[in-house]
Amino acid sequence: MKKKQLIITCTVVVATCGLMSLRQADEIITKEGDMTIVNTTSLAEDFEGYAGPTPLKIYIKNKKIEKIEAIKNLETPKYFALIKRDLLNKWNGLAVKKAAQTQVDVVTGATLSSEAVIENVKRGIDYYNKKNK
Repeated sequence: MKKKQLIITCTVVVATCGLMSLRQADEIITKEGDMTIVNTTSLAEDFEGYAGPTPLKIYIKNKKIEKIEAIKNLETPKYFALIKRDLLNKWNGLAVKKAAQTQVDVVTGATLSSEAVIENVKRGIDYYNKKNK
């Protein structure tokens, strides 16, 4: 009887892990019409800006970056406004392949937050490229 319970428990755990990994993939890449959206929340949660993670949504259409939007974060609003204004648009209009190779400078006064945003973009584009080979 104990052996049967162990087998059932293991089966449930394996099935749950499989479903969770599918759910995570669905949360990273979504579609809205002909737009692909990459959400970097779980891709770069280990890389933090000044006050924590800086997740993004990367909007891709026809293998080109349409826009990049910041998702709610804990960065200082005054400094993160500079990043929104001076950094997030650096990849707009670039083909995904070129965007992956593009080097951008950090925003003065918001170095850590800028580095986190740049890493989020890099990881988001890498993930998109792996899923769209």
